[in-house]
Amino acid sequence: MQRFAFEKMLAWKNNPNKMPLLIDGVRQVGKTWLMKEFGRTQYERVVYINFDIDPETKTFFENNLKPENIIRSLEYKVGFKIEPEKTLIIFDEIQECNRALVSLKYFCEDAPQHNIVSAGSLLGVAIHKGDSFPVGKVDRLELFPMNFAEFLLALGETRYQQIVQDKAFEQFAVIDKDLVALLKQYYFIGGLPHAVKIFIETKDYEKVRQVQRTILRDYESDFSKHIDTSSIPKVGMVWNSLPLQLAKENKQFVYRDMKHGARAKEFESALYWLTKVGLIYKISRVESPSLPLESYAKEQFKLYMVDVGLLSAKSGLSLQTLAEPDPSVFNQFKGALTEQFVLQELKSLPLNTDIFYWANDKSKGVAEVDFLFQHNKEVIPLEVKAERNLQSKSLQAYIKYFAPEHAMRSSLGRYGKHGNIWDIPLYLIGSFKEIINEFSLKQ
Repeated sequence: MQRFAFEKMLAWKNNPNKMPLLIDGVRQVGKTWLMKEFGRTQYERVVYINFDIDPETKTFFENNLKPENIIRSLEYKVGFKIEPEKTLIIFDEIQECNRALVSLKYFCEDAPQHNIVSAGSLLGVAIHKGDSFPVGKVDRLELFPMNFAEFLLALGETRYQQIVQDKAFEQFAVIDKDLVALLKQYYFIGGLPHAVKIFIETKDYEKVRQVQRTILRDYESDFSKHIDTSSIPKVGMVWNSLPLQLAKENKQFVYRDMKHGARAKEFESALYWLTKVGLIYKISRVESPSLPLESYAKEQFKLYMVDVGLLSAKSGLSLQTLAEPDPSVFNQFKGALTEQFVLQELKSLPLNTDIFYWANDKSKGVAEVDFLFQHNKEVIPLEVKAERNLQSKSLQAYIKYFAPEHAMRSSLGRYGKHGNIWDIPLYLIGSFKEIINEFSLKQ
């Protein structure tokens, strides 16, 4: 498989001022494979330590955290000399050994010649447990599920990437039907590497579902392993309510939809845990789209899952839907899968900004734009349509109120630009930056 994060790791390796690299991401997102593949192809030797399955290695960090002592213990374990720049040291599931996490600070300060890559699945929670995190002493990389472009490459569909590289976006009209069919598959399979691998090997959707159900159970097992007993039911209620919340016309998260009389204060810790471990994305509402957007965030929010394939599995998306010739899959659950897909694509990009949504004051009528984010120095509204219908009353209302320089609309419609609205097909949303730059060059 090809992961675009590999290029970021190459840039890290070639940076003379690099610090230990810390990769964050949920379980099953491909962190271990990425680190091992990077070591296999870019270094002469690899030292791989997994603190979850090899707990005795935690003793290497107990007495003191001097890098030379840790290196000596590692050399004794692997049976060869660790040569800086020629050996990659991998600390996997580093959240299971807090002392190893702390040691990254001393490797940065006292032994920067060593190339160290580490990864953890629950770092968002572990980091906030104390002051031991090596702040400013590590480089960070967040790994997300495979996006649609990576999915296509894994399936051997290279035409998409070539057209994007050539910036020949008009050519997508020729393969539009093929890409829509592949997008249907992606809605069902999602971007977790093991699910993609099983599909490539078997072409069996039911086996893919079995993998996804296992992953969902594993995630739920983490609830009981890593949080206190009293919080487990609340975390489970938030997690299990997501399909119902997203199947509504108005996808704003409502506590009462989980339990009669439920209040925010009762579930705020559960919500915090799920967002910090990366299992859900919280998208807050803004009423005034001014910069910085976070300063205008309201209490209302929407929640999405980490992966569209897991959402379709948890929502019970029927396999028969994929066989239907019409694009009904894109409208399933009130377009929830389509919104999930678009958000997932945006999260995989280096936007360097949070994502929000816009909804006006109800006294002025009902209007909502699915996503807002900052690009360069402007706020870009993005309306998501689950089919080819390009009527955009909410987006037009937003344009009327705020007169943005540019706006985006993503649907099953064709690529193009109408006034200040970029029309970007759903399967191209991950390449919106290239599209915007190309339009700008033509103007």
